[in-house]
Amino acid sequence: MIDLSLIWIVIIAIGVFIYVVLDGFDLGIGILFPFIKDQQERDVMMNTVAPVWDGNETWMVLGGAGLFAAFPMVYSAVLSALYLPIILMVIALIFRGVAFEFRFKANRTKYLWDAAFIGGSVLSSFLQGVILGAYIQGIHVIDGRYAGGGLDWLTPFSVFTGFGVIIVYAALGCGWLIMKTEMQLQTSMYRLMPKLIMTLLLVFIAVSVYTPLAHPVIAARWFNAHQLLYFSPVPILVVVFTYLTIKACQKQQESMPFLYTLALVFLAYTGFLISIFPYVIPPSITIWEAAAPANSQLFALIGALVLIPIIIIYTIMAYWVFRDKVRVGDEGYH
Repeated sequence: MIDLSLIWIVIIAIGVFIYVVLDGFDLGIGILFPFIKDQQERDVMMNTVAPVWDGNETWMVLGGAGLFAAFPMVYSAVLSALYLPIILMVIALIFRGVAFEFRFKANRTKYLWDAAFIGGSVLSSFLQGVILGAYIQGIHVIDGRYAGGGLDWLTPFSVFTGFGVIIVYAALGCGWLIMKTEMQLQTSMYRLMPKLIMTLLLVFIAVSVYTPLAHPVIAARWFNAHQLLYFSPVPILVVVFTYLTIKACQKQQESMPFLYTLALVFLAYTGFLISIFPYVIPPSITIWEAAAPANSQLFALIGALVLIPIIIIYTIMAYWVFRDKVRVGDEGYH
């Protein structure tokens, strides 16, 4: 018999990863704005993502819709537990989107929209990290309902992961700008990237140490003698790709820093999935316990199998059409 719950969790996991990568680097553009003071270079930064940034957020919508359709208990419990940071994150994303569009039209007030763009990017990234940290710590559920307090999500660990996600997105944005720009802006990103990657490595180490210490079940999974052989390549590859990213910047390779950073994010995401599977509401509710009726999952899956290929096709086309470098003086997408 086909396991619809497993199919749906794979779809959602892939959708979330694509969102993290695609919206991650364009949020990273806003995070990196304070490091670049020249307005023309800031225009170039925004023009590198202008044709695609709003489409990137489609994948977050897909993940949320998938949870609602396939795992309504997760949708209900997680939103109840994380209502405030999720609402603030959405507001920050909206504010950032408005600032993105208005900045291109403004003249005298451009500095205000720059500040709004930076604030919206940093805040939404930070809150996504807070949500991740709170999720890793676990959500207290009784009889399918959230049974914790309104501020249980706010802990030192969730704040730390909030800053960690800012670093992740800044590194993705830096790699993207190396690949899409040239001259002084590209040189500035080459200098900044090694610092971001080393900071990112420290973040990965801190989270990797805390998580098994806080959750014995996760520790038993990672350090089980039978599974250690399969899981040990993950931290080793993290170190390898960190080194390769730094070397690529030293050699001034244009595409490899971004690709190596993608590999690092993929390894971190893989480690996260290994740690929590099969729990969809850590530390107690599995994907099968939280699943919607099979008929509901099947009905939603049919719709997803129609829509997802369309989303993939238009995403690939958008990136292919606007694949060239962006230069100072280009009219851009707007």
